[in-house]
Amino acid sequence: MYNQHSILGVIPARGGSKGVPRKNVRMLAGKPLIGWTIEAALRSGVFDCVAVVTDNQEIAEVAKKYGAEVPFMEPAELASDMVKGMEVILYTMDWFAAHDKQYDLLMCLQPTSPLRTAEDIRGALAFMEDKQAQSVVSVCKVEHSPLWANTLPPDLSLQGFIKENVNMPRQALEQFFRLNGAIYLAEWEYLLKHKTLYAENSYGYIMPTERSIDIDSELDLYITEALLKR
Repeated sequence: MYNQHSILGVIPARGGSKGVPRKNVRMLAGKPLIGWTIEAALRSGVFDCVAVVTDNQEIAEVAKKYGAEVPFMEPAELASDMVKGMEVILYTMDWFAAHDKQYDLLMCLQPTSPLRTAEDIRGALAFMEDKQAQSVVSVCKVEHSPLWANTLPPDLSLQGFIKENVNMPRQALEQFFRLNGAIYLAEWEYLLKHKTLYAENSYGYIMPTERSIDIDSELDLYITEALLKR
């Protein structure tokens, strides 16, 4: 069982956000955005440590208020929106290793997925055990098939936009899935070896679309608040 493993929960939350200013501490249905993820992580009861990784003092204070640890402040070179998430994860692992702390598993929970629940977290771990997986990433069904998408030429012509072999009813098309950004889970040693979550023995954990909103705009906040209040 996963409760026999030591698990580090990492919540990456940089301060800069172009689409939604102060995004991670914006109020959403009565609490800061990041508070929803911290509370879900703590309520799941599976983590030995829930660590918020941030470069921003305001986020750090809010994170501590909601019960997370902030073991270090993220260096400026990792706070850019051009930095890949895996770089933050590997830096965090190096920091814990340098402080004589190592875990069996690491789960990354982005604060931009406030509808992810404690049950989703426990479900991903149970799925990992059931599949004997070394890496699990949450996905959801794609709302609109990418087979009905294409690029447009400069004159916006639709000639050939839909390929003949996919010009069929939606129900007849193959189901596609997308990453939903809610849960990234892997064995500690797997991450050190592969430096990716998508190597061998990696599986997709399917989450409901209604819990898969990834906050990236004011519209996303508005829709999410309506769902939470409902």
